[in-house]
Amino acid sequence: MTMTDFQPIIEVVEEAYEIPQLNATRKISALLPYDYYKTDKHYPVLYLQDGQNLFNPLAPFGDWAVDKSMAKLAEKGFSDIIIIAIDHGEEERIIEYLPYYHPRFGEGKGKFYIEFMLEKLIPYVNKHYRTLPDFEHTGIGGSSMGGLISFYAGLSHPGVFGKMMIFSPSLWISKMIFDHTRSFEPLEKAKIYLYAGGKESKEHLPNAQKLEAIIRKKMVDGHAIDFHFSVNEDGNHAEIYWREEFPLAVKWLFFES
Repeated sequence: MTMTDFQPIIEVVEEAYEIPQLNATRKISALLPYDYYKTDKHYPVLYLQDGQNLFNPLAPFGDWAVDKSMAKLAEKGFSDIIIIAIDHGEEERIIEYLPYYHPRFGEGKGKFYIEFMLEKLIPYVNKHYRTLPDFEHTGIGGSSMGGLISFYAGLSHPGVFGKMMIFSPSLWISKMIFDHTRSFEPLEKAKIYLYAGGKESKEHLPNAQKLEAIIRKKMVDGHAIDFHFSVNEDGNHAEIYWREEFPLAVKWLFFES
């Protein structure tokens, strides 16, 4: 078999999936294992934000090349995962991914966005695809603001998202995320993969290290967290670095115990 034989099957779930909580619609895509329709297996699911930037090489800022990474992983036997890509809201992106109040942006709509995922999207995916819907097999992830809202979702719903892929989260936008992390009470063992680049901004890496310290203290205090912190000292705030990190994070979160 060649690499193309392992390419994930990309399906458009819906071009304009209704999000009543935001009075909006979004394109939702599914990346299925290459052999999905040849088996009767059930799969873990990873919900990723910023769908426009995940597998479109013509995206303005580049893409994560998720499809290519999954093909390479599949070639090595790591293909058993469904990825759901949710497009962002363009000019509404920041406010929809913001879970807190911000003096400049106002009251964020992030809580409504996560409500949409919990009440509508996740049940839809579990109904229409062969998923493993339990905590251990449900992941969420994203970068920048998409990383922030994904982390918020994991902290706020400790019984839903067992795996968090948090790349370069926008921790600058609200210090409340640190307090939220301190009060996080995982119900079962949560796996958190945090990535930060050393050249993203003056405050970025120190903020990520502050978050790391809070999480590690919780682990010392006996909370059920499996944590991996990855730093690229030369990494900027850009898709090319998240592209490099993605296969490492997927493998650690879903294929390593």
